[in-house]
Amino acid sequence: MTATPAFPITDRVLHAMAVSKRGCDELLPEADWLAKLAKSEATGVPLRIKLGLDPTAPDIHIGHTVVLNKMRQLQDLGHTVIFLIGDFTSMIGDPSGRNTTRPPLTREQIEANAQTYYKQASLVLDPSKTEIRYNSEWSDPLGARGMIQLASRYTVARMMERNDFHDRFKAGTPISVHEFLYPLMQGYDSVALKSDLELGGTDQKFNLLVGRTLQAEYGQEPQCILTMPLLEGLDGVEKMSKSKGNFIALTDAPNDMFAKLLSISDTMMWRYFTLLSFRAESEIAAFKTDIAGGRNPKEVKVLLAKEITNRFHTAALADAAEADFNHRAQGGVPDVIDELAISGAPMGIGQLLKAANLAASTSEALRLVDGHGVRVDGSVVADRALKLNVGTYVLQVGKRKFARVTLS
Repeated sequence: MTATPAFPITDRVLHAMAVSKRGCDELLPEADWLAKLAKSEATGVPLRIKLGLDPTAPDIHIGHTVVLNKMRQLQDLGHTVIFLIGDFTSMIGDPSGRNTTRPPLTREQIEANAQTYYKQASLVLDPSKTEIRYNSEWSDPLGARGMIQLASRYTVARMMERNDFHDRFKAGTPISVHEFLYPLMQGYDSVALKSDLELGGTDQKFNLLVGRTLQAEYGQEPQCILTMPLLEGLDGVEKMSKSKGNFIALTDAPNDMFAKLLSISDTMMWRYFTLLSFRAESEIAAFKTDIAGGRNPKEVKVLLAKEITNRFHTAALADAAEADFNHRAQGGVPDVIDELAISGAPMGIGQLLKAANLAASTSEALRLVDGHGVRVDGSVVADRALKLNVGTYVLQVGKRKFARVTLS
């Protein structure tokens, strides 16, 4: 059952709704969230917005900040954001998306990881307006009696609707009983915090919905849920992950962060703008129009790289990173190189290397890309699907093959 707005839907409410939906995968139920926003606007009472993260590793990469960015956007609208550190749930281990039981962490591991989590998150969130909580506050006092009472409010049948549990049960893969406790405890966090909205990645949808169910069971108005996409890494294909080596760490040096951001494809740049940039959507749309009109995409990508580098370092270090990148990009280029004019933009990197006589065939060019042996304007090409638009580029294959190509 969805709520009917009892308060006026003003322009400010519609703006808040647009901010909420920017880049999101799902916002459920939208009508309920619109009603909550309208009530908050009319009464002046901020909404409580929750994000829970288990400190399963000591570092956060750029992909993790997608949901933090959404929190910051909602925080800037005046709402209360709750950064919840799952020190209790980490001891259970989140089974989301896994086909095996996840080993629980020790208390020592959790405490060590939690020390750095919020320090890194505060590079995105406004620390003065952030409520920091640990779910052991209310989970530890539950005890055995409270845990049994909580478990009685959710059925095994509903739990088995979850894809990973269903698939593992069907395949005969063991499911430990304690794994059922994870979504229950995450849902109970929403009860304890009386949250109005919970954020998470698309892989967290089931857990977020459990929170809605349990709030209703405890007589609370159910929270809405907002899921954000999982950001692709530098290869433009796989989810950003340290294990895949396609990540940008928040702790990367500014020069490295800037260079990595410039290495993403022109196509993937727009997804990074939507999910990582705080620029207005109208401004991003204007960039697309400019590029369609002939502007070099690299100029726009530099703006993105500087914005992100500035956020996690400083404006001065972002400027220095750009200068360092340009210096390195030009430093290894011979004084005399082939100058070519090639038509057919946009053109794939493999086809362009062949047309510039830097590779014998498109397939050979793509093998060179896969081996990280190709650079465009000094930046290593990580995406074999890269397409270059109208502009002038310095192409480099290996250490000795160069060409300055004007693509039209």
